[in-house]
Amino acid sequence: MATLKDTMVYIIKKYPHKCELSNARLTKMIYLADWKHAITYSTQISPINWHFDNYGPFVWDIKDTAKTNPDLFYTEDITNMYGSPKTIISLKNCEYIPAISESEMKSLDHVIDATQKLNWEQFIRLIYSTYPIIVSEKYVFLNLIEKAKEYSNYSSGCAQ
Repeated sequence: MATLKDTMVYIIKKYPHKCELSNARLTKMIYLADWKHAITYSTQISPINWHFDNYGPFVWDIKDTAKTNPDLFYTEDITNMYGSPKTIISLKNCEYIPAISESEMKSLDHVIDATQKLNWEQFIRLIYSTYPIIVSEKYVFLNLIEKAKEYSNYSSGCAQ
């Protein structure tokens, strides 16, 4: 399992639209990568204990990690086009090489490729179409490994 810091660095380095990497987008991209990795490899990439709240899968771990690693990350609080606050997360140290396994890279690259052309509305629709969100009630923790097992059984016709 990669550290959250390394997962964040990998995405920030590879994502082509750096100005779009708000705390919310980066958080949800890590959720998607964890979900993809759980389906494919039965493990998450990050150590995050995902919580489903009003804003979908959300935790403060990403923003907290950026703030506690000021030598590596730069955070900028701005106002989005709707007048709401938004935190952009970028890299200060582009020389840092994240320790990411081959399988983790595959899952992260898949998410980057699948989301880079999506606007915010399309991106959020994708998040809300994931199995853990569809089948869970709000305000619960999402066990992505268990949800991946359920999903695998369901999609293979073995649901009970």
